[in-house]
Amino acid sequence: MRVLTEATLRAEFKNNTPKQYLVSKKTIITPSARQYLKDKCVELVYKDGDENVYKKESLGKDKQSNVYKPIKAPDKKIAPKFIDYYTGGFYEEKPEYMTHMYGNKLVYKDDERIIFRGKIDSFQSLLLEMMVYTENIKLDSLTNDLDEILKFVREILRAEVLEEPLKQIELLGLSEKQIRDISHNPKKHYNIDHILPDYEMGETIIKLNSLRSAIREVEIAGINTFRNGHKVDRVDILKSLNRLSSVIYIIMCKYKVGLY
Repeated sequence: MRVLTEATLRAEFKNNTPKQYLVSKKTIITPSARQYLKDKCVELVYKDGDENVYKKESLGKDKQSNVYKPIKAPDKKIAPKFIDYYTGGFYEEKPEYMTHMYGNKLVYKDDERIIFRGKIDSFQSLLLEMMVYTENIKLDSLTNDLDEILKFVREILRAEVLEEPLKQIELLGLSEKQIRDISHNPKKHYNIDHILPDYEMGETIIKLNSLRSAIREVEIAGINTFRNGHKVDRVDILKSLNRLSSVIYIIMCKYKVGLY
């Protein structure tokens, strides 16, 4: 029994993307593989047994196509606990050098998507450290704004892990458009020039700048994860990460003019 994964398709389509893709009826197709075929406009065609009978599957607006169906092991055997995301192979025990991608599907711990999740985790750690710091120096309103960012970052991670769309960006009471406008023109909104960080600005603003640069690293990891040539997946996540760095920059501006 074969498991068709997104990684397998990406490797096969690296040099040429076909109009149709032929699989056996017994093939298990992961949700991300189905979505990849949709994105590439590749028609999925099933071969019916050993006969030359083919059935086409619509990859249009079929919500059921994204539903993962549990594996049924042949000959009434118990299905293995874990599936190799790359090869479709089975494991009874999870190897120490692998981790979960989706459900019981395993990947190597240096997989690009796992690296991306790790970058988000590291950013949350820095954010929490900053919140402890601002709480200790009684910057309650700043702590609240950072907490709002923390919750949004966790929504980004959830959307990626569950392969769900991310909700519309709105942070600090600002829309996506307002975030972009304010961060690009602090002179108009706060009557200050763009901030060029300097140690004389003090510990708080330097720590905020570290957060801003850290989220940029998360964004780059996201691009490495979701870009396949000139095709980019999860634009919603990448846009959100870009706006997050702008939000932190806005917080730096607000702190500089004494709004905290």
